[in-house]
Amino acid sequence: KERVRGIWSCEARGIFAGALALALVRARENRRGGAAAAAEEEKEEEEEPTAVKSKKQRYRKEKPWDHEGIDHWHVAPFGKDDSSGPFLEESSFVTLFPAYREKYLREMWPAVTKALEPHGIVPTLNLIEGSMRVATTRKTYDPYAILKARDMMKLLSRSVPLAQAVKVMRDETHCDVIKIGNLVRNKQRFVKRRQRLIGPHGSTLKAIELLTDCYVLVQGNTVSAMGPFAGLKQVRRIVEECMANVHPVYNIKAMMIKRELAKDPQLAQENWDRFLPKFKKRNVKAKADVKASKKDKEYTPFPPLPPESKIDKMLESGEYFLSEDVRRQRKQREREERADALKKVKRAEREKEFVAPTKVEEDEMKRNAMRNGEASVKKETDRKRKRSDVADVRDKGGGSAWRSDMESAKRSAEKRFEAKKSRAREQSGERKASRYIAQ
Repeated sequence: KERVRGIWSCEARGIFAGALALALVRARENRRGGAAAAAEEEKEEEEEPTAVKSKKQRYRKEKPWDHEGIDHWHVAPFGKDDSSGPFLEESSFVTLFPAYREKYLREMWPAVTKALEPHGIVPTLNLIEGSMRVATTRKTYDPYAILKARDMMKLLSRSVPLAQAVKVMRDETHCDVIKIGNLVRNKQRFVKRRQRLIGPHGSTLKAIELLTDCYVLVQGNTVSAMGPFAGLKQVRRIVEECMANVHPVYNIKAMMIKRELAKDPQLAQENWDRFLPKFKKRNVKAKADVKASKKDKEYTPFPPLPPESKIDKMLESGEYFLSEDVRRQRKQREREERADALKKVKRAEREKEFVAPTKVEEDEMKRNAMRNGEASVKKETDRKRKRSDVADVRDKGGGSAWRSDMESAKRSAEKRFEAKKSRAREQSGERKASRYIAQ
């Protein structure tokens, strides 16, 4: 046994020594090869200048199948020849609709069935449950058509007309239903911002549609949009920022500038931030806290003085020491003074009616009457006849008699007015006397 152990130990030592020598040789070769490869790489780097890569593309690997000429937004058409055959399983989607859409959907459902028939989709309207169902058949060749039909049902349930909702079945048209009901907590604020999105007479909504090439409909708590992917992305950003109190006009202005900049090929690879407008956020300052604004008053051990009572005010003015009759007479006198002042104002207003208008005012009144059609032909002829009679009297020498008649009429009118005033004064004196006797 000892001999066998010695033999095995000698063989093991030999094997170990041979393996170690082989490993050293291989390591030396690898070291030489690595140095040569590193030298070659250094030569290539010296020959080719290193291109400065941006932070975004530092770790990006080259893709031979991807180049600048590829349109990543393009959707390739899918025809019947591209299909491998009928589907093995049936796919279906169910969409609920509100009660106010039931009448419209019932009338337009034959047109919906006819629109989905070329795609091999069968729609079903369930008025009991208030739902719309779309399902594939053996004639369906496009696997994505069922998803397009589902989007069409969503748009119909959100009050989009059928003529517009059918366009979502095209390959280049897609849809997005944006929920805005839970973005603003206050109901009044939500209604104002939703109306801000529509704009006066729908002008803001029309501008968004023209700039994004999308159809946009605001209905209830959702905003339905149809169009290309790039436009839908812009519409969603505008709607969400509008609900966050950013006016859509700011985004519309920036989009108009970007559209003009995209026409210039020299600015295609440049940064456009210097051309875009920068709007400062103006926050309305909230009302300062009343408690915080109050200044700290100096501490005094004495309590504040109580407010003056009615008796204190009477003592201060000296009215407290007068008798009741004197106080009553003073109040009566003040009341009469106020009444006299009011009478003077009303008398002046009444006397304005008796002041004769000037020649310019009279002509203006006549002109207005003629313009408004209030003066008839008969009145006009009578007025001319009277004027001619007065002129004849003056020409014949009867001007003094005519003047005296006018003065007497004016004197009689003044006498009547004075009698009326004295009668009113007597009546007011009688009322005061009776009131005094009653007291």
